[in-house]
Amino acid sequence: MNKNIQTFLACDADYDQADLVLFGAPFDGTTSFRPGTRFGPSAIRNESFGIETYSPYCDKDLTDCRICDGGDLELPFGNTPRVLEMIRSQTEEILNDGKKFLMLGGEHLVALGGLEAVADKHPDLHVIHFDAHTDLRTEYLGEELSHSTVLYHAWKLLGDGRIHQFGIRSGEKYEFEFAKEHTHLHKFDLKGFAETVQRLQGKPVYFTLDLDVLDPSIFCGTGTPEAGGITFKELMEAILLLHKLDIVGCDINELSPHYDHSGTSTAVACKVTREILLQRLHNHDHRLRRRGQRSHS
Repeated sequence: MNKNIQTFLACDADYDQADLVLFGAPFDGTTSFRPGTRFGPSAIRNESFGIETYSPYCDKDLTDCRICDGGDLELPFGNTPRVLEMIRSQTEEILNDGKKFLMLGGEHLVALGGLEAVADKHPDLHVIHFDAHTDLRTEYLGEELSHSTVLYHAWKLLGDGRIHQFGIRSGEKYEFEFAKEHTHLHKFDLKGFAETVQRLQGKPVYFTLDLDVLDPSIFCGTGTPEAGGITFKELMEAILLLHKLDIVGCDINELSPHYDHSGTSTAVACKVTREILLQRLHNHDHRLRRRGQRSHS
């Protein structure tokens, strides 16, 4: 009898054969309002079988991809630095093996572990950040490592002009003042994203997606919902541009499934995950085709 190992839809390739590795970081230890994002990765896996492997948005199918779902990291409670170190170590292993990755959070702080590993390999890294919140606080309730400080730590790591923020509609006044001097912040929506994609072509990019960028009428299953968010259609149009970028790292965060008893928020997260997986492998497919054409010429 084979082992019963639960994976995201069609992400059942062996690690050695995979081009991309999906893994979960179920941590919400610094949550300041409503906890529950640690249940996000497992909910996305459970409910992924309610969607199709085929995407009519990009005309691609997960069954044509080689993706390994490595499961969730076993992260310790009460030791945030250790959590980030474990995430960083996992990310480094995947990158050193020449594979792409997509991490499922978890609260947004988990992005820092992946980001640090990617920045070590790409010192000229840029970050694209979709979120309702600035996440540029220097500390929260005396804690420097917090879901509300993750982009401030990204700035400390990368410096001025490397962080591109979209959909932002909540934060302290000093965070917005900080952004004017140090990041490229676009309030309320995704206007300017296509132009940013054009400017960043050829440069390594880390894409971090906090799902609360969506309006709560679409995605209410999150710990800190903020009215006035973007639509699913707007998010999808942006995701379909990702293949134009050299995405060297990526995460999806902040699903708290039990705050949406209808299951709609989890279904949204599943669909977003599918589309990002397919976009991450879009360029890979083109490179393989070009190699094949050269070998037959």
